[in-house]
Amino acid sequence: MTLTGLPQPKTLDDFIATAWRGDSRYDGLGDVVAAIADGAQRIQQKVQMASLGGVIGTTGEVNVQGEIVQLLDTAASDTFVDVLSRSGRVAAIGCEEIEDTVVVGDSARHCYVVQMDPLDGSSNIDVAISIGSIFGIWPRGDGEPVPGDLLLRPGNEQVAAVYVVYGSSTVLVAAVENSVQGFTLEPATHEFKLTHPDLKLPEKCAWYSANEGNFKKLDEPTRKAFSTLRDTYSLRYVGSLVADFHRNLLKGGIFLYPGDPANPNGKLRLMYEANPLGYVAEQAGGAASSGVQRILDIQPKSLHQRTPLIVGNKDVVEKTVSIIGDVEIV
Repeated sequence: MTLTGLPQPKTLDDFIATAWRGDSRYDGLGDVVAAIADGAQRIQQKVQMASLGGVIGTTGEVNVQGEIVQLLDTAASDTFVDVLSRSGRVAAIGCEEIEDTVVVGDSARHCYVVQMDPLDGSSNIDVAISIGSIFGIWPRGDGEPVPGDLLLRPGNEQVAAVYVVYGSSTVLVAAVENSVQGFTLEPATHEFKLTHPDLKLPEKCAWYSANEGNFKKLDEPTRKAFSTLRDTYSLRYVGSLVADFHRNLLKGGIFLYPGDPANPNGKLRLMYEANPLGYVAEQAGGAASSGVQRILDIQPKSLHQRTPLIVGNKDVVEKTVSIIGDVEIV
């Protein structure tokens, strides 16, 4: 319900129309972000109606990650491929649910490449826990062939990143260099409104987010890092990466999912989970590391590459990495 007599926040469309005007780095970026917002509204409706609409459950298939595919995974992937393709600005799409690159177009207008996790945390759908969507956006160089090596570029070459949380409200967060803006979907008008302008991580870290059930699987330095965090901060762990990240961005915190002997390269995906959220964190004053190096400096070798991830308040990330030390990533 609109509150009369109060100034209304700027809409996402208004923000896009003015915020990046005159900066050639962002030519056409507004079309990409608007397409993501359109897709997010469609997915939000499906998430809210999941039980009633018959879209809870699995397809019976296994994706390229070796994970059981949820019905909403497929719906989200199809939706975002559709809206991003129709934006007229995206040359190619990498997706968690699709083994190979989706090639869209190679005209001069197709000036961006998008890597996406269309529905992060989908295993939590049937228990009504917050889930989300994550997007990394890279520029395509003039005349750069599609796909070529377009999708195997480090996170430090991203021009923007976006994520969406579908929870008690639907929130879209968009980041470009030195700017992180949060928008909340107003159900009555179907518009995203600017509710969290100029987001910065709070100076004080309040929480740590980690799967403590994995503690005994970890090497000694990483167990020490866990114990240090446990003795200093309160545990908050949803189990949906995007939801844990969003809470920590607003309240201050660190998320960590390190490697272990069974998964030395970690379990999260570099290109469409760690890179986009690492980019958002850095623009908000935070940091992201694999435990060995800055996430955004990792040169990817494959589309679905995995990585350990430590992300959040910069000082706490740095301290945690210093405790873990030289844990070799093979």
